[in-house]
Amino acid sequence: MIEIDVSNFTPFSCLVGGVFIGIAVILYFISTGKLAGVSGIVYNVFNNGVISSKQRFSNLLFLIGLVLGPLFYSIILQSNISFKITSSIPLIVLGGILVGLGTKIGSGCTSGHGICGISRFSIRSIVATVFFMFLAMATVLLLKLLGFN
Repeated sequence: MIEIDVSNFTPFSCLVGGVFIGIAVILYFISTGKLAGVSGIVYNVFNNGVISSKQRFSNLLFLIGLVLGPLFYSIILQSNISFKITSSIPLIVLGGILVGLGTKIGSGCTSGHGICGISRFSIRSIVATVFFMFLAMATVLLLKLLGFN
């Protein structure tokens, strides 16, 4: 039997986080005219010749903010941000490859489709996000059944 862990059920902090993500997406769109899909932003930072240096700089600032945000949060609140990840290096590498492949096949990542696409009522993004969520739940169930924690 699989146990369901409800210790991470934190609706208030999730709501606050969602509002901040929404504000960040709006500010990014207003300041750059682009949607905030992380896979596209990473691609644009590391792919020469695709975008202007000004756009590349704003994308780089976005990525730096993704790293610094949690660091500032943990410093301000004087607490660690705890999360669990498997200790299986091959599983982590396989997961990374599959996520990268999925973002290429799906023409975007969960942030691009799930946040920006759904907010624009994009049918493609809604369908992609439903598949992301379904496959994420199926993957967690399968890994739990196989004994990975």
